[in-house]
Amino acid sequence: MPKLSLDRILQSQGIGSRTECRALIAQGDISVDGKPIRDWKTQFETNGFAFVLRGEPWLFREKVYLALNKPAGYECSRDPKGHPSVLSLLPPHLDRRGVQPVGRLDQNTTGLILLSDDGPFIHAQASPKRHVPKTYRALTADPISDDQLGALRSGVLLRDEELPLAAITCERIGDRELEIVIDQGKYHQVKRMIAAAGNRCVRLHRIAVGRLILESLKLEEGSWRYLESAELAALTETMGR
Repeated sequence: MPKLSLDRILQSQGIGSRTECRALIAQGDISVDGKPIRDWKTQFETNGFAFVLRGEPWLFREKVYLALNKPAGYECSRDPKGHPSVLSLLPPHLDRRGVQPVGRLDQNTTGLILLSDDGPFIHAQASPKRHVPKTYRALTADPISDDQLGALRSGVLLRDEELPLAAITCERIGDRELEIVIDQGKYHQVKRMIAAAGNRCVRLHRIAVGRLILESLKLEEGSWRYLESAELAALTETMGR
C-alpha cells in the first residue's frame, strides 16, 4: 500500500479539510508511536496505521462499514424531509466521509441498518438482484390467520408489481406477531405484503441482514459500531445467491 502524507491521511478519515488537518499537526495534536508529529508532509504506510488525536486513539480505515440500531422517527436519507436523518446519530467525521445508509428503513421502522462509504458494497448489498435476505419482526393490528400466513408464504400481488411476492420464510411467533424473511427489498415491502394478505402492520423491526444478527451486535437503540471482518463475511456470504 502506498505511503500518504499525514495531512492526507487525516483528511481521508473525515477529521477535517486539508487546512484544518495541517493546523492540528502544527499544533502537535497528532502523535504516532507516542511522539508528536508536527510536519504534515511526513509520510506513513496506511495499512494498519494508528495515531492519536488529542489523546484519542484512531485506526486508519480505508473504508468504513457500520451497523446501527435505528430508532423510530429517523429517515434513512442524507436529505430528510420531515424527520432527522440517521446520519445525525453518527459522529461528524463519519458524515464527512460521505457514509450512506445501505437501503432504507422508513421513519417508523426500527432495527438493523448498515452504513458505509464503499460504493460497490452499498450497491451489492442493496441490489434486489443479489437477493440478500432480511429478517423482520412484525406486529399486526389483528390476529394472524392461517390463510394470511399461507398467502405470505405463497405470494401476494402488490400494486404496481407484475408478479406476486412471497416471503422466503414466514412464521407466527405470537397471536399478532410474525417473523418474516424477504430478499427483494421493494418499497415498504413487508408492510404492503401484510396489507395484501388482509391484515395491517402496526410495528416493524429488522432483526437481521443476511447472517448478521442485530442481537449479536449488542447495540443499544440509537447506537452504532464498526463491523469487524467476520461480521462483514457474514454479509458477503449471502450475496450473489
